[in-house]
Amino acid sequence: MSSTTELTHDPDDRRPSVAELRRVGQPDQIRQRRNAEHWTADVYGRRISPYLTLVALRLGMSANQVTWLMLAIGWVAALAVALPGWGFAVLAVALAHLQMLVDSSDGELARWKRTTGPVGIFIDKLAHYTTEALIALALGVRAAGGFGEIPDNLAWTTLGGLFATLLLLNKVVNDLVVSSRAQGGLPPAKDAAEVAAPRVGGVARLRRAARFVPFHRLFHAVELATVIAVAAIADAFLGGDDVTRWTLVGLIVAVVVTGAGHLVAILTSSRLRA
Repeated sequence: MSSTTELTHDPDDRRPSVAELRRVGQPDQIRQRRNAEHWTADVYGRRISPYLTLVALRLGMSANQVTWLMLAIGWVAALAVALPGWGFAVLAVALAHLQMLVDSSDGELARWKRTTGPVGIFIDKLAHYTTEALIALALGVRAAGGFGEIPDNLAWTTLGGLFATLLLLNKVVNDLVVSSRAQGGLPPAKDAAEVAAPRVGGVARLRRAARFVPFHRLFHAVELATVIAVAAIADAFLGGDDVTRWTLVGLIVAVVVTGAGHLVAILTSSRLRA
Protein backbone atom coordinates (compact mmCIF):
# COMPACT_ATOMS: atom_id res chain seq x y z
CA MET A 1 0.00 0.00 0.00
CA SER A 2 1.45 3.38 -0.93
CA SER A 3 2.02 6.12 1.62
CA THR A 4 -0.33 8.35 -0.38
CA THR A 5 -3.16 5.87 0.11
CA GLU A 6 -2.37 5.58 3.82
CA LEU A 7 -2.63 9.32 4.33
CA THR A 8 -5.91 9.84 2.51
CA HIS A 9 -8.29 7.91 4.70
CA ASP A 10 -9.24 7.74 8.35
CA PRO A 11 -8.92 4.15 9.63
CA ASP A 12 -11.38 4.90 12.42
CA ASP A 13 -14.11 5.96 9.98
CA ARG A 14 -16.85 3.32 10.13
CA ARG A 15 -18.89 4.78 7.27
CA PRO A 16 -16.61 5.16 4.24
CA SER A 17 -18.05 4.94 0.76
CA VAL A 18 -17.77 1.69 -1.16
CA ALA A 19 -15.51 3.51 -3.63
CA GLU A 20 -13.15 4.50 -0.79
CA LEU A 21 -13.06 0.92 0.48
CA ARG A 22 -12.20 -0.31 -3.00
CA ARG A 23 -9.43 2.27 -3.39
CA VAL A 24 -7.79 1.42 -0.08
CA GLY A 25 -8.71 -2.24 0.25
CA GLN A 26 -8.06 -3.37 -3.32
CA PRO A 27 -4.78 -1.73 -4.39
CA ASP A 28 -3.14 -2.81 -7.65
CA GLN A 29 -0.31 -4.63 -5.88
CA ILE A 30 -2.90 -6.90 -4.25
CA ARG A 31 -5.03 -7.50 -7.34
CA GLN A 32 -2.02 -8.25 -9.56
CA ARG A 33 -0.32 -10.88 -7.40
CA ARG A 34 0.36 -13.98 -9.48
CA ASN A 35 -1.24 -16.64 -7.25
CA ALA A 36 -3.08 -14.74 -4.53
CA GLU A 37 -6.42 -14.14 -6.20
CA HIS A 38 -8.93 -16.94 -6.70
CA TRP A 39 -10.93 -16.71 -9.93
CA THR A 40 -14.07 -15.91 -7.94
CA ALA A 41 -12.49 -12.59 -6.93
CA ASP A 42 -12.26 -11.47 -10.54
CA VAL A 43 -15.66 -12.80 -11.55
CA TYR A 44 -17.70 -11.32 -8.70
CA GLY A 45 -15.87 -11.31 -5.37
CA ARG A 46 -14.15 -7.94 -5.50
CA ARG A 47 -17.37 -6.32 -6.67
CA ILE A 48 -19.37 -7.59 -3.69
CA SER A 49 -16.80 -7.84 -0.89
CA PRO A 50 -16.62 -4.09 -0.10
CA TYR A 51 -20.28 -4.22 0.96
CA LEU A 52 -19.42 -6.99 3.45
CA THR A 53 -16.40 -4.98 4.58
CA LEU A 54 -18.64 -1.98 5.19
CA VAL A 55 -20.98 -4.09 7.35
CA ALA A 56 -17.99 -5.41 9.34
CA LEU A 57 -16.73 -1.85 9.87
CA ARG A 58 -20.10 -0.66 11.13
CA LEU A 59 -20.27 -3.63 13.51
CA GLY A 60 -16.84 -2.73 14.87
CA MET A 61 -15.30 -6.05 13.86
CA SER A 62 -11.56 -6.48 13.53
CA ALA A 63 -10.00 -8.01 10.44
CA ASN A 64 -8.95 -11.07 12.44
CA GLN A 65 -12.50 -11.58 13.66
CA VAL A 66 -13.68 -11.59 10.05
CA THR A 67 -10.97 -14.15 9.22
CA TRP A 68 -12.15 -16.39 12.06
CA LEU A 69 -15.65 -16.08 10.61
CA MET A 70 -14.24 -17.15 7.25
CA LEU A 71 -12.74 -20.22 8.93
CA ALA A 72 -16.06 -21.09 10.59
CA ILE A 73 -17.91 -20.85 7.27
CA GLY A 74 -15.45 -23.26 5.70
CA TRP A 75 -15.87 -25.76 8.51
CA VAL A 76 -19.65 -25.62 8.18
CA ALA A 77 -19.22 -26.22 4.43
CA ALA A 78 -17.20 -29.34 5.23
CA LEU A 79 -19.91 -30.54 7.61
CA ALA A 80 -22.49 -30.06 4.86
CA VAL A 81 -20.39 -32.25 2.55
CA ALA A 82 -20.45 -35.04 5.13
CA LEU A 83 -24.24 -35.02 5.40
CA PRO A 84 -26.06 -37.28 2.91
CA GLY A 85 -28.23 -35.98 0.10
CA TRP A 86 -27.59 -33.65 -2.79
CA GLY A 87 -29.13 -30.66 -1.02
CA PHE A 88 -26.38 -30.53 1.60
CA ALA A 89 -23.76 -30.89 -1.14
CA VAL A 90 -25.19 -27.87 -2.97
CA LEU A 91 -25.28 -25.96 0.33
CA ALA A 92 -21.56 -26.70 0.70
CA VAL A 93 -20.91 -25.06 -2.67
CA ALA A 94 -22.81 -21.93 -1.62
CA LEU A 95 -20.86 -21.80 1.66
CA ALA A 96 -17.55 -22.23 -0.17
CA HIS A 97 -18.37 -19.22 -2.35
CA LEU A 98 -19.39 -17.25 0.74
CA GLN A 99 -16.07 -18.15 2.34
CA MET A 100 -14.21 -16.65 -0.63
CA LEU A 101 -16.24 -13.44 -0.33
CA VAL A 102 -15.41 -13.13 3.36
CA ASP A 103 -11.78 -13.95 2.54
CA SER A 104 -11.65 -10.86 0.32
CA SER A 105 -13.39 -8.77 2.96
CA ASP A 106 -10.95 -9.49 5.81
CA GLY A 107 -8.01 -8.23 3.79
CA GLU A 108 -9.88 -5.10 2.77
CA LEU A 109 -10.77 -4.44 6.40
CA ALA A 110 -7.16 -4.96 7.51
CA ARG A 111 -5.87 -2.53 4.90
CA TRP A 112 -8.53 0.04 5.81
CA LYS A 113 -7.72 -0.21 9.52
CA ARG A 114 -3.96 -0.61 8.86
CA THR A 115 -3.88 -3.80 10.91
CA THR A 116 -2.27 -6.17 8.41
CA GLY A 117 0.21 -8.54 10.01
CA PRO A 118 1.37 -12.13 10.55
CA VAL A 119 -1.50 -13.09 12.87
CA GLY A 120 -4.08 -12.45 10.18
CA ILE A 121 -2.01 -14.28 7.58
CA PHE A 122 -1.69 -17.26 9.94
CA ILE A 123 -5.45 -17.44 10.60
CA ASP A 124 -6.15 -17.10 6.87
CA LYS A 125 -3.83 -20.00 6.01
CA LEU A 126 -5.29 -22.06 8.84
CA ALA A 127 -8.78 -21.43 7.46
CA HIS A 128 -7.93 -22.52 3.93
CA TYR A 129 -5.84 -25.54 4.88
CA THR A 130 -8.31 -26.90 7.41
CA THR A 131 -11.36 -26.22 5.23
CA GLU A 132 -9.96 -28.09 2.26
CA ALA A 133 -8.67 -30.96 4.38
CA LEU A 134 -11.99 -31.26 6.20
CA ILE A 135 -13.91 -31.26 2.90
CA ALA A 136 -11.68 -34.13 1.75
CA LEU A 137 -12.36 -36.03 4.98
CA ALA A 138 -16.06 -35.26 4.68
CA LEU A 139 -16.10 -36.70 1.16
CA GLY A 140 -14.93 -39.98 2.68
CA VAL A 141 -17.84 -39.84 5.14
CA ARG A 142 -20.27 -39.08 2.30
CA ALA A 143 -18.85 -41.97 0.25
CA ALA A 144 -19.44 -44.23 3.25
CA GLY A 145 -23.10 -43.21 3.31
CA GLY A 146 -22.98 -40.75 6.22
CA PHE A 147 -21.78 -40.75 9.81
CA GLY A 148 -24.08 -43.60 10.81
CA GLU A 149 -22.63 -45.89 8.13
CA ILE A 150 -18.95 -45.36 8.94
CA PRO A 151 -18.46 -48.62 10.94
CA ASP A 152 -19.61 -50.69 7.96
CA ASN A 153 -17.71 -48.67 5.35
CA LEU A 154 -14.34 -47.88 6.89
CA ALA A 155 -12.59 -48.32 3.55
CA TRP A 156 -14.22 -45.14 2.22
CA THR A 157 -13.45 -43.02 5.26
CA THR A 158 -9.88 -44.32 5.10
CA LEU A 159 -9.68 -43.17 1.49
CA GLY A 160 -11.06 -39.82 2.58
CA GLY A 161 -8.28 -39.57 5.16
CA LEU A 162 -5.71 -40.46 2.52
CA PHE A 163 -7.12 -37.81 0.19
CA ALA A 164 -6.99 -35.18 2.95
CA THR A 165 -3.37 -36.06 3.78
CA LEU A 166 -2.23 -35.90 0.16
CA LEU A 167 -4.11 -32.65 -0.38
CA LEU A 168 -2.39 -31.05 2.63
CA LEU A 169 1.04 -32.30 1.49
CA ASN A 170 0.43 -30.75 -1.91
CA LYS A 171 -0.42 -27.41 -0.28
CA VAL A 172 2.33 -27.37 2.32
CA VAL A 173 5.23 -27.61 -0.15
CA ASN A 174 4.76 -23.93 -1.01
CA ASP A 175 5.27 -23.05 2.65
CA LEU A 176 8.30 -25.34 2.73
CA VAL A 177 9.81 -23.22 -0.04
CA VAL A 178 9.38 -20.10 2.09
CA SER A 179 10.84 -21.69 5.23
CA SER A 180 13.70 -23.35 3.32
CA ARG A 181 14.75 -20.04 1.75
CA ALA A 182 14.61 -18.33 5.16
CA GLN A 183 16.67 -21.05 6.85
CA GLY A 184 19.12 -20.98 3.95
CA GLY A 185 19.67 -17.25 4.39
CA LEU A 186 17.85 -16.23 1.20
CA PRO A 187 15.24 -13.47 0.88
CA PRO A 188 11.68 -14.40 -0.14
CA ALA A 189 11.40 -15.44 -3.78
CA LYS A 190 9.79 -12.94 -6.12
CA ASP A 191 6.17 -13.71 -6.95
CA ALA A 192 6.90 -13.80 -10.67
CA ALA A 193 6.22 -16.31 -13.43
CA GLU A 194 9.86 -16.49 -14.47
CA VAL A 195 10.91 -17.53 -10.96
CA ALA A 196 8.31 -20.32 -10.75
CA ALA A 197 8.97 -21.58 -14.30
CA PRO A 198 10.88 -24.89 -14.49
CA ARG A 199 14.36 -24.54 -16.00
CA VAL A 200 14.28 -28.05 -17.51
CA GLY A 201 12.71 -27.97 -20.96
CA GLY A 202 10.70 -31.19 -20.67
CA VAL A 203 9.24 -30.22 -17.30
CA ALA A 204 8.39 -26.74 -18.60
CA ARG A 205 6.50 -28.24 -21.54
CA LEU A 206 4.55 -30.58 -19.26
CA ARG A 207 3.72 -27.67 -16.99
CA ARG A 208 2.39 -25.65 -19.91
CA ALA A 209 0.36 -28.64 -21.09
CA ALA A 210 -1.11 -29.00 -17.59
CA ARG A 211 -2.84 -25.65 -18.06
CA PHE A 212 -5.24 -27.39 -20.41
CA VAL A 213 -6.02 -30.03 -17.73
CA PRO A 214 -5.80 -27.95 -14.53
CA PHE A 215 -5.99 -30.73 -11.91
CA HIS A 216 -4.50 -28.44 -9.28
CA ARG A 217 -7.60 -26.24 -9.30
CA LEU A 218 -9.73 -29.13 -8.08
CA PHE A 219 -8.31 -28.86 -4.59
CA HIS A 220 -9.59 -25.41 -3.67
CA ALA A 221 -12.73 -25.40 -1.55
CA VAL A 222 -15.01 -23.96 -4.25
CA GLU A 223 -13.98 -26.38 -6.98
CA LEU A 224 -13.83 -29.36 -4.65
CA ALA A 225 -17.29 -28.70 -3.26
CA THR A 226 -18.63 -28.22 -6.79
CA VAL A 227 -17.26 -31.57 -7.99
CA ILE A 228 -18.76 -33.27 -4.94
CA ALA A 229 -22.13 -31.61 -5.54
CA VAL A 230 -22.19 -32.75 -9.17
CA ALA A 231 -21.45 -36.29 -8.03
CA ALA A 232 -24.18 -36.09 -5.38
CA ILE A 233 -26.75 -34.92 -7.93
CA ALA A 234 -25.74 -37.76 -10.26
CA ASP A 235 -26.14 -40.24 -7.41
CA ALA A 236 -29.61 -38.84 -6.68
CA PHE A 237 -30.65 -39.65 -10.25
CA LEU A 238 -28.92 -43.02 -10.47
CA GLY A 239 -29.43 -44.21 -6.91
CA GLY A 240 -26.68 -45.31 -4.54
CA ASP A 241 -23.27 -43.75 -3.87
CA ASP A 242 -21.25 -45.07 -6.79
CA VAL A 243 -20.61 -41.72 -8.49
CA THR A 244 -19.44 -40.16 -5.22
CA ARG A 245 -17.19 -43.12 -4.51
CA TRP A 246 -15.58 -43.08 -7.96
CA THR A 247 -15.19 -39.32 -7.64
CA LEU A 248 -13.21 -39.84 -4.44
CA VAL A 249 -10.96 -42.39 -6.15
CA GLY A 250 -10.47 -40.06 -9.12
CA LEU A 251 -9.58 -37.14 -6.87
CA ILE A 252 -6.95 -39.23 -5.09
CA VAL A 253 -5.35 -40.08 -8.44
CA ALA A 254 -5.51 -36.42 -9.46
CA VAL A 255 -3.88 -35.17 -6.24
CA VAL A 256 -1.06 -37.72 -6.58
CA VAL A 257 -0.35 -36.59 -10.15
CA THR A 258 -0.64 -32.93 -9.18
CA GLY A 259 1.57 -33.31 -6.11
CA ALA A 260 4.31 -35.10 -8.02
CA GLY A 261 4.23 -32.46 -10.73
CA HIS A 262 4.23 -29.67 -8.16
CA LEU A 263 7.30 -31.10 -6.42
CA VAL A 264 9.23 -31.56 -9.66
CA ALA A 265 8.30 -28.05 -10.81
CA ILE A 266 9.63 -26.52 -7.58
CA LEU A 267 12.90 -28.48 -7.66
CA THR A 268 13.57 -27.56 -11.30
CA SER A 269 12.65 -23.87 -10.93
CA SER A 270 14.51 -20.95 -9.36
CA ARG A 271 12.31 -20.86 -6.27
CA LEU A 272 14.96 -22.51 -4.07
CA ARG A 273 17.90 -20.65 -5.60
CA ALA A 274 19.38 -17.21 -4.97
